[in-house]
Amino acid sequence: MERKEFLKLSSIAAAGFTLLPKRDLLANTGGTYTARTVPTSYVEVQGVKFAYRRYGKKNGLPLVFTNYLTGTMDNWDPAVIDGFAKDREVIIFDNAGVSGSEGKTPDTIAAMARDAASFIDMLGLKRIDLLGFSIGGMVAQQLTYDRPELIRKLILIGTGPRGGERMADYSPQVWALFKKQYPHPDELLLETFFTPARKSQKAGWDYLNRVRARVQKDPALTDKVVPAQLAAIFSWGKPYENSFEYLKQIKQPTLVVHGDQDIICPTVNSVLLKEHLTNSSLIIYPDTNHAPHYQYPALFLQQVTQFLNEA
Repeated sequence: MERKEFLKLSSIAAAGFTLLPKRDLLANTGGTYTARTVPTSYVEVQGVKFAYRRYGKKNGLPLVFTNYLTGTMDNWDPAVIDGFAKDREVIIFDNAGVSGSEGKTPDTIAAMARDAASFIDMLGLKRIDLLGFSIGGMVAQQLTYDRPELIRKLILIGTGPRGGERMADYSPQVWALFKKQYPHPDELLLETFFTPARKSQKAGWDYLNRVRARVQKDPALTDKVVPAQLAAIFSWGKPYENSFEYLKQIKQPTLVVHGDQDIICPTVNSVLLKEHLTNSSLIIYPDTNHAPHYQYPALFLQQVTQFLNEA
């Protein structure tokens, strides 16, 4: 019952937001576009059209982002992606079947990673840095495993390893939040991305103000997206013997980032990633839920930029 209610909610989760008063919240990228203004482009991959946005300073390797459950390009925090765009090119996209992209949403992480790789190849990119958030972090792990020559450095946020701790299903607390009715669907994120603490909730509203500022929105999700994504997440999370062995094959420098009160992907999974990735560092942010990078965007930018710039 709880899952069915969430699937109903998810069908409108990417619908247009009610705009709050306009404020100049975005960083100056030093280029033509910002997250608020960059147009959506399209590329065709084997007859399937992928929607993406690409902007920022063409300096070094581009940074490609893979997103969370129900997330579209509109949900990436402008404070984060504009911050990166000051010094490097940023590429965000909707994977197959999600929002502005055509095709069918796969129900496995492996298939999602293949679609992401096909999209990146079609852009003609030979080497990238990769940032994955939540289910996007699972896709990023699989993509790095499958195509090690493509990935230079890897950032994993709010995610866990295959067969991790309490990843085969969400907790009753999380399902209850998915059932809950909100004045606007995106306000669910105030409870799943941020903690109840006043400071965290203020950061949550600041984040919503930033993402709501974009006028030209991604299309709403279809009702087929979330069931497929949930199947992929819970299949990835199902424990089995030696499920962490694949991590030994990921040799790229990896930065693991997590919140200390993550209710979506328990924090212990960041420790498991750190233990089994041979070339990794771990940052756990205090009093943060599933989206520490949105609660502390300036600190996150500073730390990740340092990681990316290290030889």
